[in-house]
Amino acid sequence: MNFFKTFLASCLGSLVALIALVFILTMLMVGAVAGLVGGADEQVIVSDKSVLHLNLDVQVTEQQAENPFAGLPFPGAEPSTVGLLPLKQAIENAKTDSKIEGIFLNVSYPMTGFATLEEIRQSILDFRKSGKWVVAYADAMSEGAYYVASAADKVYLNPEGDVEFNGLAVEVTFFKKMFDKLEIKPEIFRVGQFKSAVEPFMLEKMSPENKLQLTEMINSIYDHVLTRVSDARGMEKAKLKEISDKMLVRNARLSVEHGLVDSLLYYDQVLDELRGRLDLKDNAKVKFIKYNKYRKSYTESTAVATNEVAVIVADGTIMMGTGDQGVIGGEAFSSEIRRARENDKVKAIVIRINSPGGSFVASDIMWREVNLAAQKKPVIASMGDYAASGGYYLAMACDTIVAQPHTITGSIGIFSVLFDASGLLNNKLGITFDDVKTGEYGDMVTISRPLTDAEKNVWQTRTEEIYETFTRKASEGRNMTQDDVKQVASGRVWTGTQAKERKLVDVLGNYNDAIEIAAKAAGVANDYKVRLYPRQKPFFEEFMEGIEENSRVSAIKEELGSNYIYYQYWQEVKTLNGVQARMPFDLNIQ
Repeated sequence: MNFFKTFLASCLGSLVALIALVFILTMLMVGAVAGLVGGADEQVIVSDKSVLHLNLDVQVTEQQAENPFAGLPFPGAEPSTVGLLPLKQAIENAKTDSKIEGIFLNVSYPMTGFATLEEIRQSILDFRKSGKWVVAYADAMSEGAYYVASAADKVYLNPEGDVEFNGLAVEVTFFKKMFDKLEIKPEIFRVGQFKSAVEPFMLEKMSPENKLQLTEMINSIYDHVLTRVSDARGMEKAKLKEISDKMLVRNARLSVEHGLVDSLLYYDQVLDELRGRLDLKDNAKVKFIKYNKYRKSYTESTAVATNEVAVIVADGTIMMGTGDQGVIGGEAFSSEIRRARENDKVKAIVIRINSPGGSFVASDIMWREVNLAAQKKPVIASMGDYAASGGYYLAMACDTIVAQPHTITGSIGIFSVLFDASGLLNNKLGITFDDVKTGEYGDMVTISRPLTDAEKNVWQTRTEEIYETFTRKASEGRNMTQDDVKQVASGRVWTGTQAKERKLVDVLGNYNDAIEIAAKAAGVANDYKVRLYPRQKPFFEEFMEGIEENSRVSAIKEELGSNYIYYQYWQEVKTLNGVQARMPFDLNIQ
């Protein structure tokens, strides 16, 4: 009897919880829809003496998914990502907005690369040309955060905070020992001594070639960082390098003594400083307007312009198909290029690239469409954090390539990798296989046995043929001989600065520079509007897809615990089957 009472009570409790959950979700949906319907045409009015508040402790992506829940009092209402291109537009608009007095910048741990940080930093410096001020404040600052903050008029730090200013480092994870223990044997085919994407599968540490390219790359990036900080802070570059090399700044007080920070203030003291700038009375409220709200106060495009510069964003790993967030689908991207080519209102195209590469076939399909478009109208490449391997493949058919000094570019090389898991399957799991086939090469893609010498020869020959295709098309796009391209190819990555010296890049500049070059090349410099493609999916479509994906990921995380990171690595490994035009490592600069 007690069992049935307990059972019925549990059922009743579950039913009540379900009804409550459905009710809450319904109210949230109704509120969000009402906000969308009622506020679709409503424009935010900015008060006099407002301060644009930029919080950059988020992931910065190229585009930004719209969130109709923004502003509602529950988790997830605030944006978890910020779109770089909309952010730059907001800062540019604030520059001439009479209601905006200045910018209050919060940045401690931005989740993005140095080329993206450079774009934001340049927008801040351009904003200051208007005579308006920028104040940066944080409780702590990473190396990247300080780089952005150094562009402000004043940099303030919590008295008990710290600034990381001790140089850059790159760490590469290697899996060879794990594969040895699991009896999994990678079968690798590559062209180029620097094509080191496969090194984590076959080595236990970096090859001399990989260590060389990484060392030169981060030194190039950091030299640019020190140069820009030197200009902004009015300090000698040599002094900054000494501070960094010896890590002389180890606490908040030393950050002031060595000139990296202007003053140590608590948040309430920073508010007092802002009140002084705004000529407000003591304890008067500072009128902050957050970035996401400020975006609704102006119209982003110039509706009266008759000509269009289409910006087609390629952000993520390159794969076949339609793609998704963080994945460039070869089919979908090609369709966007084709439409822009055939649209007479589009006078020029800017390909905004932030990609480490991926599938060679998908890269080549997209290259074809870029090449066709460039025969009809100006096509300019604008590079973000990465434009490597397949990412560079997209750029090399463009008329002009614009890169940031920090942009990781090049990696003109090819590799193929398959995995022989017969040892794991046979010896550890007791799984065996047998097959029949019509010819010698009937099952060349398999994990159940090692490849034969004849099959290995086919894979290596095909990899070398594709490398010839890559370097030939690069030579045609860059007006170089194929031999000259091979001198700077071999799978090696370069910074934007190094790439320009080697004729792989035309201009060191930012996204705005690429737009101006495109408009000028099309002869519409005084009459054009900019539109971003592809169009973002409706929020609720993204939302529902996200619920399904997050539920799946949460279940896996709960099951694997701290081992979840290895599951993520394995998911990445699975995408490497076949021929790849991909950056030679997962780059994490710290």
